[in-house]
Amino acid sequence: MNDFEMNLRKDFPILNDSFAYLDNAATSQKPLSVIQAVEDYYKTSNANPLRGIYDLSVAATEKYEAARLSVKKFINASKKAEIVFTRNATESVNLVAYSYGMSFINEGDEIIVSILEHHSNMLPWQNVAKAKNATLKYLYCDENGVINPSDLEELITDKTALVAITQVSNVIGRTNDIKSFAKIAHEYGAVILCDGAQSVPHMKVDVTDLDVDFLVFSGHKMLAPMGIGVLYGKSELLKKMPPFLYGGEMIESVTVDGATFARIPTKFEAGTVNVGGAVGLHAAIDYINNITMDEIVKREEELTKYAYERMSEIKHLTIIGSEDYKEHHGIITFDIDDCHPHDVADILGGLGVDVRAGHHCAQPLLKHIGHPVTTRASIAFYNVKEDIDRLIDALKGVRRTLGYGE
Repeated sequence: MNDFEMNLRKDFPILNDSFAYLDNAATSQKPLSVIQAVEDYYKTSNANPLRGIYDLSVAATEKYEAARLSVKKFINASKKAEIVFTRNATESVNLVAYSYGMSFINEGDEIIVSILEHHSNMLPWQNVAKAKNATLKYLYCDENGVINPSDLEELITDKTALVAITQVSNVIGRTNDIKSFAKIAHEYGAVILCDGAQSVPHMKVDVTDLDVDFLVFSGHKMLAPMGIGVLYGKSELLKKMPPFLYGGEMIESVTVDGATFARIPTKFEAGTVNVGGAVGLHAAIDYINNITMDEIVKREEELTKYAYERMSEIKHLTIIGSEDYKEHHGIITFDIDDCHPHDVADILGGLGVDVRAGHHCAQPLLKHIGHPVTTRASIAFYNVKEDIDRLIDALKGVRRTLGYGE
């Protein structure tokens, strides 16, 4: 571990030499600056924002809106009002599904969803299709998770209303050419929703360049606290969408007969909002910007290469997906002959190696590629080669522990 890595690790209080945390695709660890920013907010500025005209409330409002501006700049949205705070990416997708989908997708329309999707970007569209009597169509990948823009061109029609697709698969790390998919969707008059939960923390994402209509992501996967997420939506779409939740703050006026609603994004942020989470997200973005996304990409690519090459040398272990480590983006999902993934994860956990086992909330994808359950190691920039070495040493003993020999 070099000096830079040692100093980097000191930023994360939870990290130490007793374990290797390799479940970053599920959630990231939090740097001290994020923890302190949230603590400082509750110590010095906690109040109900947007409503009060006293100093604490004004301070809370300013911190909340500063976080929104930070997100806007981070993903290069054109307007701050295009950033809606939610609990997580799941809620963001559901907001679009219920507000846009239920209002503007009609009987006979088509919804295209990629087979790569996390259940959070599949189940809401199944529900919309059923409720609106629309046709749900799936965009299938090959055995390595590849979906080409030409595949969408073959499937899309003039009846297609919406395309939902992830930028990076949470199972195999494959990246989709979202800019090309968006261009095709728009040529057919469809809108496109991109799941950025696995991309925004690990690469530069520019919504203006991609020209997506909606982008969703979660703070907790990018160093921020749990309970804060983001929906980016083009303002012309958000303006015509009805509210997702009804209650306090999202209104202009209320009578016994009805209500008029606030402007975007307030229209979609009913009730008391998570200012502490937004403050934490702002601090997380500051931390990422300080490290720089270029450095994050470089470190994660180097660690992925090291892990991929060492895991490829282990007998009876099969890495799922591309044979090119660059196509995994820090996510290496694998099988070990004769060993159930839950047993693998349990053995590794007992040796201080934290990985994920199961279907990774992507059962249709795993069934499609012939691996119902798998084990997944996922890397972040604060990992080090020593974490990978610990993983490799543990993996080499799994079959022996389960009675299969070497």
